Amino acid sequence: MTGLPGTLASRLFWIGIVGLAVLEIALVYFIMPMPGSQRMRSLELAYALHSWRWAARALFGVLVLVGLGGARRCAARMRMLVPASLVALVALAYVVNFRMAADRMFLQPRTLVMAPVVSNRVALDRLVVGIEIDGQAKAYPLQFIGYHHQVRDSLAGQALLVSYCTVCRTGRVFKPTVHGAPETFRLVGMDQFNAMFEDRATGSWWRQANGQAVIGPLQGIAMPELPSVQVALAQWIALHPNTLVMQPDPAFTHEYTKDYAYERGTKRGGLTGTDTASWQDKSWVVGVALHGAAKAYDWKRLCRERVINDVVGGVPIVLAMGPDRVSFFAFRRPDAGTQFRMMGDSLASDAGRYALNGRGPAGALSAITASQEFWHSWRSFQPATTRD
Repeated sequence: MTGLPGTLASRLFWIGIVGLAVLEIALVYFIMPMPGSQRMRSLELAYALHSWRWAARALFGVLVLVGLGGARRCAARMRMLVPASLVALVALAYVVNFRMAADRMFLQPRTLVMAPVVSNRVALDRLVVGIEIDGQAKAYPLQFIGYHHQVRDSLAGQALLVSYCTVCRTGRVFKPTVHGAPETFRLVGMDQFNAMFEDRATGSWWRQANGQAVIGPLQGIAMPELPSVQVALAQWIALHPNTLVMQPDPAFTHEYTKDYAYERGTKRGGLTGTDTASWQDKSWVVGVALHGAAKAYDWKRLCRERVINDVVGGVPIVLAMGPDRVSFFAFRRPDAGTQFRMMGDSLASDAGRYALNGRGPAGALSAITASQEFWHSWRSFQPATTRD
């Protein structure tokens, strides 16, 4: 190698520099909400880049080291670019891996405080994801879990992974177990506008909208989902007066949304804005999936009618809107012939009246999983869905 600008050594240096820069940018672009990236079918490419990133970094790094001497012996003008390019590359790597990485931008709570109602400091009109198991109840405000994306907790002796994706408007509660063993997850990014988690054991990627591993060694496996509801905190407390309520972590006070624009659907534009018309990408729907069938219901229709009796996957269901017009509930009807209507703040049928927690004169109605989502999210992950 002669060290002149056109030598092989110099070329190897610049190939290594450009290769490392393109790699670092690609690692973020395909798994974060960058212009155009979330509308591509790029999951396989994103996972391959992530899986082979260290091997690729080593390869390009060797090229940089091998060619460094030749690049430094270039003409003065080109030689000055060598330290500048190295500094720029280090800065890029820092930004990509320590500033733009999903699990660095959205952290899990450092201190999880679940307070009884008498000690609660969360406004009663904030929306929460509520879960009840064996008479024990907990509520997780969207205001907090929308930032954290996942909160690890337990209820009635069961481990919980409470998750929320503001870009899809999806709240889910899963049992964080794989093949019966407990598992931990980190937020790795986003695909098709939905949060993606990575398990520690195998590095598989899991979709937040359905708790399923979509790529990696565990592809096709799903975490068990636990029924939960999205309601106003006041409504949840009325139904579960002994509930515990998640409180703000002081370490993240500046990260939590203070206004109500997202929760009330008055935010417009951007990744989390709401469309005003029905059946647009960012319109709200309530989705139900049962026995291999899926159906979406227009949120505006549910607000207007307050009760929808229907059948999904051969299962008679009923959707009910609470009196606050933000809390909704979903149950399995006893049979297709039983029709429900709203009577005040309860569900009524010929068999009697049921509270919105499903309790009634003939036992309790069985709760089913129903999710409020943006229409683009539901149809992306339930492609065979019908709509009503």
